[in-house]
Amino acid sequence: MKIIKILFVVLVLSITSITFFSCERDDFCVENPVTPNLILRFYDKDNVDNLKEAMRLSITAQGLAAGDSIHQSITTDSIAIPLNSLTNETVFILKRNQTDSDVGMVGNETATLTVKYMPENEYVSRSCGYRVIYNNVTLERDNGWISRLSVNEIESINSQINAHVNIFH
Repeated sequence: MKIIKILFVVLVLSITSITFFSCERDDFCVENPVTPNLILRFYDKDNVDNLKEAMRLSITAQGLAAGDSIHQSITTDSIAIPLNSLTNETVFILKRNQTDSDVGMVGNETATLTVKYMPENEYVSRSCGYRVIYNNVTLERDNGWISRLSVNEIESINSQINAHVNIFH
């Protein structure tokens, strides 16, 4: 009888340990491995310490169909825009309008911002998969409404905590 009790305890422990060790952690991504956007902050060109809203700002990436804007007619002092992770360059057209107008292009000012980079896939976990970080980032602007950029080169864009580029206008 004693041997049966021992075998029963061993059997129960075996089943319990097999059940316990065969379970996996839920496959939910809780680490928030977001592929970072490019964060832009807008400042006054004459008083570089003061934020200055870009009025009625619309942003389009070159190659998008007409009317497919990333942002459309917003007024803001900071904005997050996605980079194309499938290429080494994204060209943005930033259009602003200082006045309200129902008449098409009246008062529109445009600027082009070209962002070049080396995308790198970074493994996060089995449940989260990969995210893209952008290395060796360079920025170029045309002679539109943007007076200057705070930086022309960024080593890496790997988070969205702080602004990456300040735009003075």
